[in-house]
Amino acid sequence: MSIFKRLFKIGQSHAHSALDSFEDPIRMTEQGIRDLKNDLSKAMTSLAEVKGIAIRTRKEAENNKKLASDYERKAMLLLQKMQSGGLDSHEAERVASEALSKIESHSGEAVRLSQEAERHEQMGNNLQANVNKIKTTVTTYENDLVTLKARARTAASTRKINEQMAKVDSSGTIAMLEKMKSKVEEDESLAQAYGDIVSADKSVDNEIDLALQGGQRVEASGHLLELKKKMGIV
Repeated sequence: MSIFKRLFKIGQSHAHSALDSFEDPIRMTEQGIRDLKNDLSKAMTSLAEVKGIAIRTRKEAENNKKLASDYERKAMLLLQKMQSGGLDSHEAERVASEALSKIESHSGEAVRLSQEAERHEQMGNNLQANVNKIKTTVTTYENDLVTLKARARTAASTRKINEQMAKVDSSGTIAMLEKMKSKVEEDESLAQAYGDIVSADKSVDNEIDLALQGGQRVEASGHLLELKKKMGIV
């Protein structure tokens, strides 16, 4: 095989390995969960920043409203003091006009800041919805991953068992079992036969011993009686 063919085979093997890795659903799901958690972390950071801006802007708007009210109160006090003769009318009107200018400035700023705060609050609501969506997706993916891993383990075990069963030669196994059965039955028969022989030998020996010891009377056969008569044994 030439060097080019070997390189082609190596590249093809690596490509298949990468494809198998890419198509592995468990690894894909795990990577997807990691990506979603990273997105969730960034979204929560952005949400906190937007909510902080909205809160700060809303406080500034309220502060400008209070300043406008305070300048209005002061302008009214100046006019009252002018009316009671405690302050020159020209000076009172000049200072009151400056107070009114401050009222207009702070009131306008309060309106602008309120509108800006509303925009930030709306943006925060949108980000909150996205955060909730990502959280739900992460939870769903994590549950799916647990189920997928369990199914993968079960499928791998089942496939392994089926592969082992497929490699077993059923006809050869049955023949081997029949042969073992026949051998066992033969051994059992021989064992029983030897046992009967041993029992018979012991029975005859026991009867002879008992007869010689006088412990048992043995019934004589006709041939034995004739032999005893020839010998003169009563």
